[in-house]
Amino acid sequence: MSKRQILVTSALPYANGPLHLGHLLETIQTDIWVRFQKLRGHDCTYLCADDAHGTAIMLTAEKLGITPEEQIKRVQADHQRDFDGFLINFDNYYTTHSPECEHYAQEIYQRLDANGHIEKREITQLFDPEKNLFLADRYIKGACPKCKTDDQYGDNCEACGATYTPADLINPRSVISGATPIEKASTHYFFKLGEFTDFLKQWTRSDSLQPQIANKLGEWLEAGLQSWDISRDAPYFGFEIPGAPGKYFYVWLDAPIGYMASCANWCEQNNRSFDEFWAKDSKAELYHFIGKDIINFHGLFWPAMLESAGFRTPTSVYVHGFLTVNGKKMSKSRGTFIKAATYLKHFQPEYLRYYFAAKLSGGVDDIDLSLEDFTQRVNADLVGKLVNIASRSAKFIHKGNDGKLSAELHNPELWQRVIGKSDEIAGFFDQREYSRAVREIMALADAVNEYFDAEEPWKTAKSEDTAPQAVAVSSQCVNLFRVLMTYLKPVVPALAEQAEAFLNCELRWDGEFAPLLDHKIEKFKAMMTRVDSDTVDKMLEESREEVAAAQQAAPKKVAKKTGAASAEIEFDDFAKVDLRIAEIANAEYVEGADKLLKLTLNVGDETRQVFSGIRGAYEPEQLIGKLTVLVANLKPRKMRFGISEGMVLAAGPGGKDIYLLEPHEGAKPGMQVK
Repeated sequence: MSKRQILVTSALPYANGPLHLGHLLETIQTDIWVRFQKLRGHDCTYLCADDAHGTAIMLTAEKLGITPEEQIKRVQADHQRDFDGFLINFDNYYTTHSPECEHYAQEIYQRLDANGHIEKREITQLFDPEKNLFLADRYIKGACPKCKTDDQYGDNCEACGATYTPADLINPRSVISGATPIEKASTHYFFKLGEFTDFLKQWTRSDSLQPQIANKLGEWLEAGLQSWDISRDAPYFGFEIPGAPGKYFYVWLDAPIGYMASCANWCEQNNRSFDEFWAKDSKAELYHFIGKDIINFHGLFWPAMLESAGFRTPTSVYVHGFLTVNGKKMSKSRGTFIKAATYLKHFQPEYLRYYFAAKLSGGVDDIDLSLEDFTQRVNADLVGKLVNIASRSAKFIHKGNDGKLSAELHNPELWQRVIGKSDEIAGFFDQREYSRAVREIMALADAVNEYFDAEEPWKTAKSEDTAPQAVAVSSQCVNLFRVLMTYLKPVVPALAEQAEAFLNCELRWDGEFAPLLDHKIEKFKAMMTRVDSDTVDKMLEESREEVAAAQQAAPKKVAKKTGAASAEIEFDDFAKVDLRIAEIANAEYVEGADKLLKLTLNVGDETRQVFSGIRGAYEPEQLIGKLTVLVANLKPRKMRFGISEGMVLAAGPGGKDIYLLEPHEGAKPGMQVK
């Protein structure tokens, strides 16, 4: 087997929020593939980075009262923590806000410009006169010009499906300030993508893409490629375009260049050559794993830029589908928009790694995380089939042969059947057909368990005459467990480490398998517990609580200067709200909740228990004895930590800046607020 040199990347997560399970679908898929290649003895390097530029990051930092650099540093630390938690083994995790990324962004741009592939022209956009900021479509809202539904974004209507330009909106307003946008002209820089049509037609049909992706890009190529706007006006958090003061590279220009930057940084740390991966004549393989929502950037813009700039193009771009939960789009209200950190509070990472592997193919289809199926599959396959082989066999070896495996195989035919699947299973992993690999591995695990049951070592172990047979059968099963664990090592690396400790050997897949004969093993220790459906429910409830706490802490939208308003309610609706003065008799932390405090409220003639998402702003002892305002007739809500009997009112942007409403002097608990 010849050694391959491989460079692998995952799409860069945006440095403006936490990771969720949809992000993990991609990085787990990629990590399994990389671990497999390394296990087979190949020189495989896995790189990624945070995508750290753009208007959204600038605005978030401003809202938090910190610099964009501080914002991206915080988010990157959170991302790395979550990736580590899911055993994602990057060789380098970097950032696009780096000297290397700036260097290669400028170098590529200058080469494109020198080759005549950059043009300048004046365009007119909507502009926020209060923020002095050009507005992207997502920062403009108004009424749909077709169906008149209010609060629609600047490119399409969620109510009727109409598409339009922001200028077509009725009563448009800036989402950022509420001001009415004005039209303003500015010079922008464009990459002449259309000049690469012939090159891209050839490249997209060169087996670099899955057929369905090549077909989709083929539709765009036939329709005609337009020049791509690669500039944004100040203020903008990013890299300034050389020779163009006040103009910045659009975030999507330097995002894929982040792959190169991470590589350059890794090469510097490991005394490797950048050119061996990115030079035009590079012999290395280069693979990008991405979601199907960004194929235009990776399948058209990126290879065209690389071609013009004189760098190599990707060997392949591997595209995956989206993740649904329980058959539907991830939902915050249902608790199925699950953050990576929330999942890790409740479950081992390898449960999800295995489940994704059992569902993933080399295609672009969406996959569904059915939480009931998740529970059953993990319990049946990992615990009931795989780990069960080792747990039920080890005791007979320790009792009957002092922990030493037999000197020969009891059933060579079964051994050959299991190791004979090595190349087929390896082929499935290499082609990203993980679900087919998992099916084969679990079919072999079934065969091993059937063999164990048929031989009945628990019976033969009772007699001195037949006890050696129990040891021989169990030794055979432990040897087969070793092979099966080797096959699954890329999927469940921590479980594989436990298996290696138990077996007293490294699990290797870079050559032929040979049985462990007359080999000492350790006593078996529990490796994996079963998934409890109650814990699934707790995870979902916590996800819902996190959303509720965030919504309570978030600043409310206020219409400004435009005459536009949020959805109106009648006075009678507002009159139904019963606001009461409440004294905080006690306040305490909620174990297992990052944002909640448990408040005990004296409301005059009764006591209420309320969970409030204000932990970031107050220590419990600060609150005891204070008066606040309670929504007293809010329907009680069952939460994982108990019943919440109302809502206390607070204001502020969130985090540490939340302020409980305090009534006027002389207010008494139970008094109604008018």
